[in-house]
Amino acid sequence: MPYANSNGIRLYYEEAGRGTPVVFVHEFADDLHSWEAQIRHFSRRYRCIAFNARGYAPSDVPKAVSKYSQAIAADDIAAVMRHLKIRKAHIVGCSMGGYATIHFGLRYARMALSLTAVGAGYGSDPDKRAQFMRDTEIMARRFEELGTADAIKPYQIGPARVQFQNKDPRGFAHFCAEFAKHSALGSANTLRGVQAKRPTIYSLERGLRKLKVPLHVVSGDEDNLCLEPALFIKRVCTAASLTVVANSGHAVNREEPDLFNRLTAEFLASVDAGRWRPRDPRSLNLSTMEKK
Repeated sequence: MPYANSNGIRLYYEEAGRGTPVVFVHEFADDLHSWEAQIRHFSRRYRCIAFNARGYAPSDVPKAVSKYSQAIAADDIAAVMRHLKIRKAHIVGCSMGGYATIHFGLRYARMALSLTAVGAGYGSDPDKRAQFMRDTEIMARRFEELGTADAIKPYQIGPARVQFQNKDPRGFAHFCAEFAKHSALGSANTLRGVQAKRPTIYSLERGLRKLKVPLHVVSGDEDNLCLEPALFIKRVCTAASLTVVANSGHAVNREEPDLFNRLTAEFLASVDAGRWRPRDPRSLNLSTMEKK
């Protein structure tokens, strides 16, 4: 099995195709296989790499919570790239991976050709922050006490997951079956070390305002806890474009793979061709009248 080393932690990865590199970063409830539809599509023209985060076997599952954090998650992307001798790449992440993608852009801008963040921002709403923290700890304890298969039963049919279940029952059943195989220890540590301690999207405003790397933010219009953070990023980051996908929940790449592939292909092509441009500052005028 191929592994990259990140400060002593082995990260399992897979790759396919040749060309400009694209690195895919998975969400909490999934692993590298969540990107299968994207890797099959983009490996025709790109060198595609996907890896399992620490805590997700066959990557190493560190026992200490201190070995998991948002900063470490971004560092792990860089470690995989360095192992593969990739100087710059397009980074595509979903949810937890979307958060890591944004942080990678803030920490390793010189290594990023572009950033695509899907469903990023859960836990950012200040009015629901306390609830998010409570729910995260409750879920971590469920993993420890019940094991993964039983722990995830309420999580996998959450309000931003039912869209996937309704659209693609077969795909959703496969997603649930694979989720049930995850390491309970790795999942609990990820919840406590990464999810619960990561900064909110709103707290990243200063960095987002300075970000120059092309950023494509994607959100389902029914992903209530990530839609507002997506709009916030668009408002404060001139490097960001925003796509809101109709009648969709959290993992848009899973729910609407063909649409997501087309949207992403167009974004990557515009960056690769040198045609991507940051937001025209004239569009920031609060008046509908032209400034004289």
